[in-house]
Amino acid sequence: MVLIARREERLRQLAGELTREHPGLEVRVCPCDLACAAAREELVRKLRSLEPARTLLINNAGLGDYGAFAESDPERNHCMIDVNMTAVVELTRAMIPVMREKGGAVINVASLAADVFIPDFAVYAATKAFVASFSEALHIELAEFGIPVLAVCPGPASTGFGDVARRVGQSSGKPAFYSVFYTPVSEIVRGSLIALRRGDVRYYPSPKIALAGFLLRNAPLWLLRLILKFRPRRVNPVTEA
Repeated sequence: MVLIARREERLRQLAGELTREHPGLEVRVCPCDLACAAAREELVRKLRSLEPARTLLINNAGLGDYGAFAESDPERNHCMIDVNMTAVVELTRAMIPVMREKGGAVINVASLAADVFIPDFAVYAATKAFVASFSEALHIELAEFGIPVLAVCPGPASTGFGDVARRVGQSSGKPAFYSVFYTPVSEIVRGSLIALRRGDVRYYPSPKIALAGFLLRNAPLWLLRLILKFRPRRVNPVTEA
């Protein structure tokens, strides 16, 4: 198992937990800032140096930024595009030759946001729409090689993503009903692996998320524009109690 993320200390902690829980499992740690082109190139070199084997590639890294696009940080926008899109493309392209030779599969973590444009989350939602579309195309292309490709489209989950996406000095502005759509991470993981074995193309982790995705994909654009124009999700300044 190869673990990839920015924070080496967290990776090594996770590697230790995994090896204790699963004796005999070999876990390698590859610290990498996926927003950095040079770091991605070095990562690809490391992955290609591994002994070819059946491979499950999980593109799970994601970065968000909640707030008006006109007030966004251009550098953060670039980082979001590189982490959410460029890294997915580059890592998938690097591993496909190994999968064609030895077998394998790809799981790309998209989002329910892939099914709709979201004001105040404009770049993030657009990157996740890319991930879902990219996965759909690869599912067809790689079918002849027996390589399944799955796009996972969760709603909110307790991963710390929201805290990172929130801008300094602002609250997320999320309405209370958002808690209805939260899904435990363990359920998302378990369900994703089952969906991959079934040969699904997209996976929504709960009936509520699946229904929301269906409605978003099939609603008239004029209606979505009208609803989102009066969206309850607003960015508010953080106030001291």
